[in-house]
Amino acid sequence: MAAHTTETDRVVSTGGLPERGPGPVKVALSVNGVEQVVEIEPRVSLLQALREHLYLTGAKRGCDQGTCGACTVWVDDRRVLGCLTLAISCEGREITTVEGLADGDELHPMQQEFITHDAFQCGYCTPGQIMSAVALVKEGHAVDDAQIKEGMSGNICRCAAYPNIRAAIRAARDRA
Repeated sequence: MAAHTTETDRVVSTGGLPERGPGPVKVALSVNGVEQVVEIEPRVSLLQALREHLYLTGAKRGCDQGTCGACTVWVDDRRVLGCLTLAISCEGREITTVEGLADGDELHPMQQEFITHDAFQCGYCTPGQIMSAVALVKEGHAVDDAQIKEGMSGNICRCAAYPNIRAAIRAARDRA
């Protein structure tokens, strides 16, 4: 005998968490060391929450499919694609954007090296490139150009500034 379930028979397990949504809910996000609460639908991406609700526009919307890397930010010091990450899944975790790299008026060494080595053309991909580059160096995966090229392969530069990007990464790595 086959089991037959109806809509009223279905039990949804939330793993002990209260069910939230589908309408707007309050979501607490720690971004660049600052706790903030936004009211968003649970389906809102981290990129949307950052840009449209917190007005942090460093991370860019490029492909909205996770293939270009323009929306790269860190969640708990790990690179994530903001367009593919739900904001609600980042509660209780630390989010870092390109705006959070500088120390006041002092640029992060990678930001400075991108300027020094002219590692951008139009600049659209630059925030995502910088976030990935800093993480790549921290991960110890920037030993040589081949490793840098592989580690940065998720970040596309339509202007093809790749040689200058690699030079900036090498310089920032050597400063560390």
